[in-house]
Amino acid sequence: MTRLILNGKVAQLPAVREAVFARREAGDNIEVRVTWEQGDAACMAQQAGQEGAERVIAGGGDGTVNEVVNGLMRLPAEQRPGLGILPLGSANDLATSLGLPLNSNNALVSALHLPMRRIDVPRLDDWHFLNMATCGFGADITSSTPKALKRLLGGGAYSLIGAVKAWDYQLYPAVLRWEGGERRTEAFMLAIGNGRQSGGGQALTPQAMLDDGQLDVLLLHDIGSLSELHAMRHELASRPAQGRYVDAFRTDGLTFEAEEALPVTLDGEALHRQSFQVAISKDALALAAPPDCPLFSYSS
Repeated sequence: MTRLILNGKVAQLPAVREAVFARREAGDNIEVRVTWEQGDAACMAQQAGQEGAERVIAGGGDGTVNEVVNGLMRLPAEQRPGLGILPLGSANDLATSLGLPLNSNNALVSALHLPMRRIDVPRLDDWHFLNMATCGFGADITSSTPKALKRLLGGGAYSLIGAVKAWDYQLYPAVLRWEGGERRTEAFMLAIGNGRQSGGGQALTPQAMLDDGQLDVLLLHDIGSLSELHAMRHELASRPAQGRYVDAFRTDGLTFEAEEALPVTLDGEALHRQSFQVAISKDALALAAPPDCPLFSYSS
């Protein structure tokens, strides 16, 4: 049995309803649950595993996928259903980087029938994420982009807000520690990637893999003027392991301590933290993904 958990904001979309009816007529056993408020998707995912579902499909945007993942991670490993994704959000960063179709019918077929592949699941303090955690500038864009603008422009809304914010950025004095490294810095943005893109298509950690047991980290720091902001953008294009404004490295965990609380997003879900720890659980979940998906270290 497969359980489809639909974000209530998209449950009545004609394309979604038609896709569900078509798959049922084709013989697929799909039970549908619709969320009403925040937290419902996590509870529904956990319940699906307890009731013996073999596969749970998250129908919504990156935030819905995040909630479903957290529900599944509440279950013992042997009880977790596999995860499929029906992308119905404004950005769909994870689904896009996975190479999943965005057409509702094709996406539902993929979520139901693509083979399952083991993936790592990172955790920031007590909350899991699949794709990416950002803090500072990137998180500020995500949290400040109006939902109506996201719906109107899709991923382009993030670029528009980012262009405006770049003229009024804030730095956060902080200490970042990981095995074999430490950086005391004025942080502009920190991205911690299990996947590769965030913010409506921004490739922040373009070499990340979902199954390598590592987090890809990008730190942008110590920018004191608009000219240095432009210099950072040029340095970012070359991705040095350690540059004047850019650090990029891999680790299986890190800690972050700032002098004040700053915006953080987990798969697009906004919160604030002054300090946090990030760790990764290897092969913790099974995900329906294309055999040639570039986010895996091998082709299935």
